Amino acid sequence: MSPKKLVSGAMSADIAREGQRTMVAPLGHALLEVAESDERLVGLSADLAKYTDLHVFRDAMPDRFYQVGMAEMALVGAATGLAQEGFIPFASTYSVFATRRAYDFICLDVAERSLNVNMVCALPGLTTGYGPSHQATEDIAILRGMPNMTIVDPCDAIDIVQATPQLAAYDGPTYMRVLRGRVPVVLDEYDYAFELGRAKVVRPGNEVLIVSTGLMTERALDAAKELAGDGIDVSVLHCPTLKPFDTETVLAEIAEDRLVLTAENHTVIGGLFGAVAEAMATRGVTKRIHPVALPDEFLDAGALPTLYDRYGVSTAKIVERVKGLLA
Repeated sequence: MSPKKLVSGAMSADIAREGQRTMVAPLGHALLEVAESDERLVGLSADLAKYTDLHVFRDAMPDRFYQVGMAEMALVGAATGLAQEGFIPFASTYSVFATRRAYDFICLDVAERSLNVNMVCALPGLTTGYGPSHQATEDIAILRGMPNMTIVDPCDAIDIVQATPQLAAYDGPTYMRVLRGRVPVVLDEYDYAFELGRAKVVRPGNEVLIVSTGLMTERALDAAKELAGDGIDVSVLHCPTLKPFDTETVLAEIAEDRLVLTAENHTVIGGLFGAVAEAMATRGVTKRIHPVALPDEFLDAGALPTLYDRYGVSTAKIVERVKGLLA
C-alpha cells in the first residue's frame, strides 16, 4: 500500500488537523460583533477579503467595507485617512505584502502618528507551502523595531476572537498575525483569557519550560502531553503579545530551575527568541535558552507537514528536541 500523499492547502492556509475542534473565520465574526456595537469600525482589504476572513464582515456590512484592489500601500493610506476621521479601520492582506511592500507607509503614515489602524494579516510564518513569496517568516522582526507598534501572534480562534475587540479599543497601531479558515480551538481547555500585553502560563510543569507564541503554543501543548507520558513535566508559557513584551512574567518563569526553550512560527532572528534574549540581557539574567524556530534562510515550497518536520517546528520535532536536551 502506497503511503498517504502529503498535501498543502497553500492559499486556504487551513492548518487544523482532521477531527480537531475548530471555529470558521473567527476574525470575520469577531469584527462583525464589534462593529454591531461600534459604528466607527470599518474593514478594508487589498483584494484578499476571502483569504483573510474579512468576507464575513464585507458581506454583512458592505457599506462599511472598502476594497482597494491589489495595492497594499493604497490600503494603508486609505486606512490612515479613515483613522484620522475618527474611524477604527481593520485592514487585511497577507503578512508578506503588508510588511515587505507597505512598510514605509505603515511606519510614517500610521505608526509615527500613533493612529488606531489595525493590520490583520494572514499567512504568517510557515502556514503556506507557496515558498518565500508568501511565507512571512520575518514579519515580526520587521515590525518589532517600529516605534508605537503593537504586535499580536494568536495561538487559536480563542485568541483571535478575544484579541479583536481589545485591538479595536487600543489607542494606537496594531499588527495581528491571522489564522484563517477553519482555525483550531485550543485555549478554552486551559482556563485562559487573552489580555493585550500579557503572557500567561497555560500549562504548569516543573522540569521543562516552553515559552511560546502563535500557533506554536498549540504544538508546545501537544508536545507537553506527549512528554508527560514519558514522565517529563513540561510547562507552557503563552506570549500572544510580542510588543509590548511581558518581560516581568517571562523572566519570572525563566528564573525557575528548568530547561527552557522558546517556540515560534518565525525566523530565529528578531522574534520571540530575540525578545526573550533581549529581556534577559537587559536584566542581567544568565541562562541558556534553546530556540525552536524557523531557520535564517528562505524556506522551500511544498507540503506543510513535510516542511514542519524539515524545519524542526512540528510537535514531533519539539518532543525530539526536549528529549535530546534532557539526555
